[in-house]
Amino acid sequence: MTSTVVWGTGNVGRAAIRAVAAHPALALSGVLVHDPAKEGRDAGALAGLDDVLGVAATTDVEGVLAARPGAVVYAASGELRPDEALTDICRALRAGAVVVTPSLYPLYDPPSAPPDFTDPVRAAIAEGGGSLFVSGVDPGWANDVLPLLVSGLGTRVDVVRCQEIFDYSTYDQEDSVRHLVGMGHPMEYEPLMLAESVPTMVWGGQIRLLARALGVRLDEIRETSERRALESDVTTATMGDFAAGTQGAVRFEVQGVVDGDVRLVVEHVTRIHPSCAPDWPSPPGGGAGAHRVVIEGRPHIEVTVQATDEGGNHSAGGNATAVGRLVGAIEWLAAAPPGLYDALDVPLRPATGRLGRKQQS
Repeated sequence: MTSTVVWGTGNVGRAAIRAVAAHPALALSGVLVHDPAKEGRDAGALAGLDDVLGVAATTDVEGVLAARPGAVVYAASGELRPDEALTDICRALRAGAVVVTPSLYPLYDPPSAPPDFTDPVRAAIAEGGGSLFVSGVDPGWANDVLPLLVSGLGTRVDVVRCQEIFDYSTYDQEDSVRHLVGMGHPMEYEPLMLAESVPTMVWGGQIRLLARALGVRLDEIRETSERRALESDVTTATMGDFAAGTQGAVRFEVQGVVDGDVRLVVEHVTRIHPSCAPDWPSPPGGGAGAHRVVIEGRPHIEVTVQATDEGGNHSAGGNATAVGRLVGAIEWLAAAPPGLYDALDVPLRPATGRLGRKQQS
């Protein structure tokens, strides 16, 4: 059993506790929290489980890492605090842990990551003997292992398109939805997520990784974006009111250009209400969210993944699949030499030992 710590108990951390507790090769040995109000609470309660897991949350990072855990699931946010997240992760690596996280966008594709990220990580690995794997859902499996797998079914592949189509009113981070993405702001507001170069900063590594796996050389990476205003006031179940005339939908693409043609695409279609931009793509069969891979070529192939968790929430379902990819990689990483790994290195493993296994709920 690999002793495993979950660091952070937000959207991703809750799912991580459940995933570690359910994995037959992992033992939950610690839960790290930032909020003093969570200190001392049982991990099961923090994860929304009915069962007591017998692991109390703590703010004592030094004490937890001094126990030399075999693995750390770093679930704290890195979007607006990348330097702090990098520092935390390097601490865990120096303690000799296998670290899995979705929190460092530049390291989704280590070969193209800036030295400001790779140098501290490689130094920490050399010092402590740990390993790091950064992945998630999107960016993550929805635009690396899944499209690469599906592309292998094609005879002629013209374009590989990865889509996230989501109603963001289901996303349990209202500040990010309103201010980072811009939902509910006047149309003259400039959301940080759509600022020039930011989409490429987040998803460009996925485009580069796809190109590397498919054996093509990129000419460049381009961005496109479009925004729509709400035509009428709407009220959402989780985030309240959004006024007519404010931003209600966003559509953008990060495109990989090969020999002058767009061949690789990561596309996001994001709404705050289904009434906005009804002519844009919607999740097949309805629902609040989906990840899709479209292989344009011969044959034309489309694969859709829709996941729900925490009472049918699609955003929670997406988070849970990201966690499944990461937690499922720990056993492989623990057996591999120390290093900085990416999605082309780490296999997506089957749920061996978990089929029909009774788990906490």
